[in-house]
Amino acid sequence: MAVNDAERRAMTRALELAALGPRGINPQVGAVILSPAGDIIAEGRHRGAGTPHAEVDALSQLPPGAARGATAVVTLEPCNHTGRTGPCALALIEAGISRVVYALDDPGATSGGGADRLRDAGVDVDSGEQRDAARAVISDWLTAQRAGRPHITVKWAQSLDGRAAATDGTSQWITGPDARADVHRRRAEADAIVVGTGTVLADDPALTARDGDTLYAHQPIPVVIGSRATPPDAAVHRHPHDPLFFSTRDLHVVVRDLHARGIQSVFIEGGPTLASAFIAAGLADRVLAYIAPVLLGGDRLALTDIGVPTIDAARRLTIDEWVPLGADLLAIAHPTAPEPQSKGVR
Repeated sequence: MAVNDAERRAMTRALELAALGPRGINPQVGAVILSPAGDIIAEGRHRGAGTPHAEVDALSQLPPGAARGATAVVTLEPCNHTGRTGPCALALIEAGISRVVYALDDPGATSGGGADRLRDAGVDVDSGEQRDAARAVISDWLTAQRAGRPHITVKWAQSLDGRAAATDGTSQWITGPDARADVHRRRAEADAIVVGTGTVLADDPALTARDGDTLYAHQPIPVVIGSRATPPDAAVHRHPHDPLFFSTRDLHVVVRDLHARGIQSVFIEGGPTLASAFIAAGLADRVLAYIAPVLLGGDRLALTDIGVPTIDAARRLTIDEWVPLGADLLAIAHPTAPEPQSKGVR
């Protein structure tokens, strides 16, 4: 049975609801219940660990029996396991839901399989509606589940000819105020912000996320990687969060540690050395390249060695969006390589 217009509109609404939920160890999920006539009769969303999942939250808005013959539209495949809450697939079956439309398959080894359980119970199931939009809402969570590490964004600013600084090392400011404001907004969306000791020693960054002179309510945890000591009076020590320091060069060790601390999204703000190291290690889920209409020349490249000895080994990217920011241009891209295999749970 093909997805109809009412179900498409309901999925758009479910995605809006999902985005309202908190980011954390559980995914942001939204659900909408449609009557047999296609009218919205209930809405729900997941509100945090230990609270009802979106489907159950929506069903709770209805009196007993009111969901019989209805359609549930959900941004993520209804779960099929008992954790702090029961399986949503079973809740939908017991409520008498006759059809389920969902966007993304649940990648969990134990929580997945809800669609099959629904079908076995005679529920009509359709998947994939607005899949890409749903993936964008929970990209951090998906990476954490599939790869066992945070979702990693590598950011840099460059001149049109690919330089991160002038010959004397000066780099403030390659980009304009609109681009810099965009960077701070994106910092505020991350759980952690990462630089190398070289950046700390050269620029003494505060590593905060600011809206003008005001700190955003959410601040990323500052992370410094490198063997050189950070001065006790460095600005990073005045950050709202205590900084984390890693002296290892093994970035996989770092991201595993961050994942174990519950960090699901990381913003790489360091210079060319650190950005290149993360890309070379295959630890870049998204690239943000802020490109300014200026020429610098010289050898201060935005990226250095990323492990590409020949053109056949080039790290191919897919452009997700080109964003004009004043006189500058932001390229948002992701690697075209296949995603890691599922290994997480919902």
